[in-house]
This record gives sequence, structure tokens and C-alpha cells, in this order.
Amino acid sequence: MNSQVMDPDWLVFHPSPKKPDFVLPTGAVDAHCHVFGPSAQFPFAPERKYTPCDAGKDKLFELRDFLGFQRNVIVQATCHGKDNRAMVDAVKSSNGLARGIASVGKDISVGEIEEMDAAGVRGVRFNFVKRLVDATPKEVFLAIADRIKEFGWHIVVY
Repeated sequence: MNSQVMDPDWLVFHPSPKKPDFVLPTGAVDAHCHVFGPSAQFPFAPERKYTPCDAGKDKLFELRDFLGFQRNVIVQATCHGKDNRAMVDAVKSSNGLARGIASVGKDISVGEIEEMDAAGVRGVRFNFVKRLVDATPKEVFLAIADRIKEFGWHIVVY
């Protein structure tokens, strides 16, 4: 999948969402959200299973503020594969209001983990949904878990 053109069955980013009918509690966190691109700056992975619309950090932060959330947990989108640059850029640009969840391979270096940790990443996502990713041997997940444990990161299973 080489085209950066959005899949025809993908919903576009809603230009005017409805504000909730209630006020979110102080400190409310959107605990699972994504950034998609923008693809000109952060291209989607060639092995992705879908192509979303561009919905980068500025749109995410605007939506967060509009809905009344105070913080975000930005989870690496599968369309970006293991290239975490869009997610890390969003976390770094959040003024401390976001944390990140990365998608990594078994060959991730301690130095790369340290860089993401310093940026605000606090976990990894293990993807099992067949429509989103190809199968990964369990040994890969065990190797990643072993590599991140010294950082106190958690694992998101999807």
C-alpha cells in the first residue's frame, strides 16, 4: 500500500463535533487516542492495512480542548507501523499534557527506549487484531517486554 490517499471507507475527521452535554470531571484523560500524520511530514507505513485521513497533533489537541479533556494518552496508530515519530512529536508538543504508547520491534535499542521515555512515552502496544497487523511470534513480544521492564513501562494489549 504505497498511496497516501485516504481509504474511501474511512471516516474523515469531523469538522464540527458536538460538545458533550455534561462537563467532564477535573483532570479527565482521553486514555486512548491517535495522531495520523500529517502524511507529508510523517508518512504512513508501506505495510499498513488502512490509510486514514490526516489528523495530526494540532487537530488532536484542538479536539481535546473542545471536549474538555485535560490530558491525552496518544497510542501509536498501526498505520504508522513502528515509526513512532508522529506520536512522539505530538507528546513532545503537548506541553506535558500527553503521554505516549509506542509500537516497537524486538530490535529496539535501549537508547531508543531512553529517548522515547524522555519524550513522555510510558508503554508499548502489542497488536493482535488481524485486520490491522500481521501475526507476530510470541517470542518477539517476550523480548520487547524484557527490554522495557527496567523503564517501568506497561503493555497495552489490542
